[in-house]
Amino acid sequence: MKINILHAGYCTSPEHIAIHGGRWRNIHFPAMFALLQHPRFGAMLFDTGYSYRFFDETKKFPKRIYRWMTPVHLKEEDLVVNQLATFNLRPKDISHVFISHFHADHIGSLADLSGSRFVYMPHAFSHLRNLPPKEDMKHAYLRGLIPTDFDSRSQEVDMSKPVLLAGEYAPFKTGYDLLGDESIIGVELPGHALGQMGIFVRDEGGKLFFFVADAAWLKRSIVTNTPPHKIANFLFPDPEKYRETLGHLHTYHLTHPDVHVIPSHCDETIRALESGSASR
Repeated sequence: MKINILHAGYCTSPEHIAIHGGRWRNIHFPAMFALLQHPRFGAMLFDTGYSYRFFDETKKFPKRIYRWMTPVHLKEEDLVVNQLATFNLRPKDISHVFISHFHADHIGSLADLSGSRFVYMPHAFSHLRNLPPKEDMKHAYLRGLIPTDFDSRSQEVDMSKPVLLAGEYAPFKTGYDLLGDESIIGVELPGHALGQMGIFVRDEGGKLFFFVADAAWLKRSIVTNTPPHKIANFLFPDPEKYRETLGHLHTYHLTHPDVHVIPSHCDETIRALESGSASR
C-alpha cells in the first residue's frame, strides 16, 4: 500500500528526559500520524496527532498541567483534516484508524473522522473507560477527545486469534492480522501504556515499515538500547516491561537493518520520511 508519514503539531520537552545522557535542552517531539492507502480498504490512519481540542480540554486546572509539562505547537495547516485535503481526501474517506494508545497526542482528531472504524487493543481502553475524572491526568488521558459514538465504531483487536511471527518479524513472536489479509500486522509493545500497539506495514515497493508508537521516543534509543531518564519511569505503568520492549526493538534494529523502524515522536526519523518520501 502507499504510505505517507505526516505529523499534526509537536510538543517540546528536555532531551535528557527522553534519552538517558541526552542534552539539557528542549527538543521537538512531532505528533506523527501515518496515512495508509490500501487497494481494498482505501485510506486509513495510524494515530491522528494533535488537534485544537487538546487546548480546549486543557484550559482548566488540573488538566492545564498537561500543556505546561509538554507545551504544544499546532498550526492550521497541521490539522489532520487539512493535511488529508492535500491528498484529495475528506475526513469521512478514512475507513480505519489504528490507535496505538490513548494519550492525547495520538487521538486528538478522532472526533473529526466521522466514517472511521477505530481499531485498538482491548485493554488499551478498558482500563480508561471507567476511570474517575480525577485520575485522567495520571494516564495522560483527555476523555473529551473520545467521540460520542466511539463504542459503536470500535473494532477491538481479537486477541484470541493471534498470528505466530518469525523471520522478518523476529524477535516478536505474536501478532494480530488487523484487516484479515495480512497487510497490517499489529503487535503489542508494553511498558509505555497499557495495550500499546505497533504495526508492521509494507509499501508498494515491498519495503517493510514498523511503527512503534511510544515504545521509544527517539530512534537513537533503539539504536543504542538507551532508555529514557529514570524520572520517566513515573510516567510508565510498567517500567520493567518498557525496558524489555526497548531491548526487543534494539535486537530488531540490529537484525533487520533495512526495515524502517519509526517511533512516533522522533523528529529526525519523521523528517527523513515525511510526506511523499516514505513510499518512494
